[in-house]
Amino acid sequence: MAYSAAQDWQEPELLDLAGAPVPQYGSGSLADLLPTLAAHQGVPGFSAAISELTPADRTCVFLVDGLGWEQLLAHPAEAPFLTGLLGTSRGATGRPLTSGFPATTATSLASVGTGLPPARHGLPGYAVRNPATGELMNQLRWHPWTSPQVWQPYPTVFQLADAAGVHTAQVSAPAFQSTPLTKIALSGGTFHGRMTGEERMDLAALQLAAGERSLVYTYYSELDGAGHRHGVDSDAWRGQLMYVDRLVQRLAEQLPPRTALYVTADHGMVDIPFDEDARIDFDEDWELGAGVALLGGEPRARHVYAVPGAEADVLTVWREVLGDRFWVASREEALELGWFGTPGECDERVLGRIGDVVAAAHDTVAITASVNEPNESGLTGMHGSMTPAEQLVPLLEIRSS
Repeated sequence: MAYSAAQDWQEPELLDLAGAPVPQYGSGSLADLLPTLAAHQGVPGFSAAISELTPADRTCVFLVDGLGWEQLLAHPAEAPFLTGLLGTSRGATGRPLTSGFPATTATSLASVGTGLPPARHGLPGYAVRNPATGELMNQLRWHPWTSPQVWQPYPTVFQLADAAGVHTAQVSAPAFQSTPLTKIALSGGTFHGRMTGEERMDLAALQLAAGERSLVYTYYSELDGAGHRHGVDSDAWRGQLMYVDRLVQRLAEQLPPRTALYVTADHGMVDIPFDEDARIDFDEDWELGAGVALLGGEPRARHVYAVPGAEADVLTVWREVLGDRFWVASREEALELGWFGTPGECDERVLGRIGDVVAAAHDTVAITASVNEPNESGLTGMHGSMTPAEQLVPLLEIRSS
C-alpha cells in the first residue's frame, strides 16, 4: 500500500493563551516585595501584599542576578547554605515568587524598586519602542538617551522610605551609581559603591545597623553573566553559584539584631541549543519579517511593532509560524490576560511601548536576530519568558534575634 507523508501531517496545535503562567501581581511578584517590607516599617501609602511575610525593624534585600528557583533546586552541592534555606522561602511556605513579565533585568529591577508592575512603571522589556521617536529604546543600557524621569516618573520605594525616616541604602558595584536605571528604580537614601562581593556584604551589614529602622539593598550580577556566556550548568556558572553561596552566608553571619535578610533574584535562565530548530533567525526569515517595522524585546520575549495597518496580518502570521512554541498575543490580549500587570491598570504612556504583537517562548527556543542583535543572538543562556525556569525566583529568609 502506498504511503503519503501528507496523510500523517497534522497542523500544529496553537498554545492556549489562557494557559500561560502569568506572574502573581498583587500577591507574590517581585513588585510586591518592597511595598510589603515598607508597610511593615510603617512607611505611609504601602500595604503588605505578600501576606506570608512578617515584620522586621531592619530589612535587607540581596538580589542575585539570574538566580532562578529551578536552577537553585538543581544545584544543591554548589549551594549548600542557600539550599538549606529553601524551606524559608516566601515566609516559610517553601514557595518561590514570580519575577514579572518579561523576566528580564531592566523590567525586574524597575518592579523591585518602584513596587509597580511593568504596565505602570513603563519598562516592559529589554528593548521597546519609544512612541515619541519611533526608535527602539534599550532600557538596560538606556540608549538612545531619554529623560529618566519622563520615562519612569514614579518615586521609588527607597525614596518614600527615606522620606518616612527609615535609614535607606543601596550597596552595589560603583559603576551602577549614576546609571539611569539606578536613578529611576533604585535611588533613595545613600548609594555605596564597593567592588568586591565581600566588601558589599560587610558594608550592607553596617548599613543595616545604622538605623533603628533600616531598608538596605545589595546586588550581585556575575552569576547572570556566567549563565549568558557559558550556560546554567557550566563550570563557570557553578563556580559563581558557589561564590554567591559564600556571600550570603557571610552577610547572614553579620546581621544586626531584629533583621530580616531576603535573598531573591530578577529572573532565572534557560540554555538554548545552537541549532536552527531552537534559534529562529528573524533577520533571515522573510515570513516573520513581513509587515514588521521594528523587532524589540529579546530572543525569548519579543515585542513586535507592525507597520501601521498590518497589525492583524502580523499577528496571524506569527501565530501560524510560531504559535505551537510561543504564546503569541496581541497587545490587547496580553494586557487583558495580565502579562504586564493586573488587567486594566496599564498607564497610557506605556501602551505604545508594548508590541502590537507579544511573543513569549514556551519551548526551548529563541527568536534571534543575527544581523541586528549579534551579541544577544550568540548567548548560550537566555531568559525573558513566563516558563517556570525563567519566571520563578527564590525569596529565602534569614532572621536575627
